[in-house]
Amino acid sequence: MESCSMVVSSTLAIFLVLHLGLIPIMAQQNELQIGVAGQAVLLNCGSITDKKEVTWKYNNLLIRQYGDSYLKGKATMTNRTEIDRRSKHLKVIDLRLSDAGTYTCEYDSHVVGISLHIFQLTVSSDGRFLANEVPELTLTQSSSHSPLDLTITVSDSNKNTVRSTPSENTTRQKYILKLKQLEVTDSGTWMCHVHSDSPLINQSIPFDVKVLGFQNPNLERKYVTADSTVILSWLLNFQKIKWKEDFTGQLNWKQHGNATTHELLDFSITARGEQQEIKKSSHFGSEIPESKPEGTIQVELPKVHFNHSGQYKCELAYKGRYVQSRIDLVVMKVSASHVGPLPRGAEMTLTCQVSGPLPSNAHLLWERVNGTQMDIKKSKQHEVKVKVSAAGLWYCHLIEDNDKKISLHYPVEETPAWNSYVAIGASVGGSVLTLGLVCLCIISSIRRQRRRQQRKRMAQAKQYLLENKTCQCQR
Repeated sequence: MESCSMVVSSTLAIFLVLHLGLIPIMAQQNELQIGVAGQAVLLNCGSITDKKEVTWKYNNLLIRQYGDSYLKGKATMTNRTEIDRRSKHLKVIDLRLSDAGTYTCEYDSHVVGISLHIFQLTVSSDGRFLANEVPELTLTQSSSHSPLDLTITVSDSNKNTVRSTPSENTTRQKYILKLKQLEVTDSGTWMCHVHSDSPLINQSIPFDVKVLGFQNPNLERKYVTADSTVILSWLLNFQKIKWKEDFTGQLNWKQHGNATTHELLDFSITARGEQQEIKKSSHFGSEIPESKPEGTIQVELPKVHFNHSGQYKCELAYKGRYVQSRIDLVVMKVSASHVGPLPRGAEMTLTCQVSGPLPSNAHLLWERVNGTQMDIKKSKQHEVKVKVSAAGLWYCHLIEDNDKKISLHYPVEETPAWNSYVAIGASVGGSVLTLGLVCLCIISSIRRQRRRQQRKRMAQAKQYLLENKTCQCQR
């Protein structure tokens, strides 16, 4: 009987030891929850009735106690916490890396343990970039355990996976990634996806990217004809992306090569989107249009000259960083070696010329309306000439990738036939008149000479008579 009671006592003792031993074991198996720095997290206390008194602690320091008595502890995040009256869950707002650790929820004889693992995502330049810049992401993790081995992928605002390159300064505690070069179309909400196999974590962290720049391409070539009016325009995207920072800019012009740069205007945009422009130079009569679309920088050339061609560069400046967009203005003109109608049998040369070298995919072409293949003249140089010996309408085209960009015409007229007869008649008449005038002059000269000789003889005769009369008187 004693042995039986001893067996029962031993069994109860073993059961009690196992039961008491399981409590700390169960308490050590904390639930893993993920938090993101700057955001809020709700720590779950499990199933608990409304009337229960609950105590939340962080690493054994009191945070808050809720129930018959309300206590406020001295844990560092206490002022950023609140206990839900119904569920007794603990909400922690504006998370910080230092908030990572072990949280316990105690009610009755129950203890619920939570291990909070926090990720902090930092974007270079506060997520505000200029076009062509390369953003850098820094993901830092903090927990009460050793850092986890993470896999990180990034997707852009169009949900396309973005290729990233780890920095040489990357560690398991801090992952640093360099992303792709940005374009103005990349503005929007991006996503950083964090994955861990053990423990299993799949966390997506959104972040905003704003790319300030031009909706024009970085380099645009604009073809115009001489003496035409042209407006050069740059469309900024600050309104589209709701940019809320001040920035400035300027518009410059220079001819190709190492020519002097001329500043045409300065402009500034305020955080409220107010735009102000100041004209700096009237080098060739450039003007700022009175009415234009919002968010646009424009310059108008009322009458384009051949030497107005060159590089027009609009530049944005933000916190010492710059981005620019350039328009290359190419001017075309036509001229002829002979001004006016073409005489019969004569020949003239028509010249079509552009103000700078053509790109490899462009060429100049002369053609005659209703002409033949023989009348077509091409050149990939900056000018092309064609010899003309008959009347007709000629066109010079600038063609890029089989697309006619601009055209100029030159009408060649022949001198009418009656004009030739008139000219011949006028020439003959002129010759006859000249001959007549010459003859008249000769006759008039002969007559004058004869009169002079006659007067001379008369004078000599009078002298002779006078001398003879004097002699007779002396006798």
